[in-house]
Amino acid sequence: MRKIALEEHFSLPWLPNDIEAMESRLDPGFFAHIHARMGEIGEHRLAEMDRAGIERMVLSLTAPGAQSAIGADAAIELARRANDDLAAHIAFAPDRFLGFAHLPMQSPGAAIRELDRTIGDLGFRGALVNGHTQGRYLDAAEYRPFWARVQHLGYPIYIHPGDMLGTPAVFEGYPWMKGASWGWMNETGGHALRLVYGGVFEEFPGLTVILGHMGEALPFLLSRLDSRYAVRPGTQRLPLTPSEYIRRNIMVTTSGVNAHPPLVCSIDSMGADRVMFSVDYPFESSERSAEFLETAPIGESVKRAVAYENAARILKL
Repeated sequence: MRKIALEEHFSLPWLPNDIEAMESRLDPGFFAHIHARMGEIGEHRLAEMDRAGIERMVLSLTAPGAQSAIGADAAIELARRANDDLAAHIAFAPDRFLGFAHLPMQSPGAAIRELDRTIGDLGFRGALVNGHTQGRYLDAAEYRPFWARVQHLGYPIYIHPGDMLGTPAVFEGYPWMKGASWGWMNETGGHALRLVYGGVFEEFPGLTVILGHMGEALPFLLSRLDSRYAVRPGTQRLPLTPSEYIRRNIMVTTSGVNAHPPLVCSIDSMGADRVMFSVDYPFESSERSAEFLETAPIGESVKRAVAYENAARILKL
């Protein structure tokens, strides 16, 4: 079954801080496995794609990248260099690799210019943003021109997890809870809800935002979100319910969640046209992820939509 994978990462040797941050939170053996694959965009990665039936892979720089830079000038230079390096890697196999832009979100104007450049000149298919930028989320007023440009261009923005700005008391004594196992889901799902409640999707109804990890739990909570929004204090309300904005403007990928019950639930909750296959390479196995989808208890037409057709539509392939 042909597949497109959308949350697939790479690293750059001149960004050692990103690798050091990753090493500090992973078992040494697993880190060695990840490190060997993260920086390789060539024959080994293509061979893994072939074994899993992945026809196209959308590459994105691993977190945090430019968003950790202090100052817009440094972020602008880092993002531009990272995107140019990615374009060179894509040129190795342009029929197999695609790119999501890395953006200097410290400067919304510079982010717009880099998005224009990477889509117009480099042929990228959208961008991936690693959560908040030093405490600033994408619902802020300063990002409205950015969202206007995204809507005009018509390509998706993938919101990938980033670390919480502080450490909630509930995580004290269990530092691994702050990251991929639990904390990132709350951080990234909350980021998406800020776009809903902040009126971003109301102002820009043509946006497509992607969330990984089976939607960071949002598909399982739509009824709860609607019922609590209906009874919140205050009189100003958005024209649509939270679930209506989520179903209209958000798509989810299976990245890192190779289990049939949440897949079936996400399809039932969001619709078969809103769920897409991904691996979360190299943190997950491409072959295991492919097997999970191919053996899923869903109809063949739905399986094709999740594996390839939905992604091909939003990436304009």
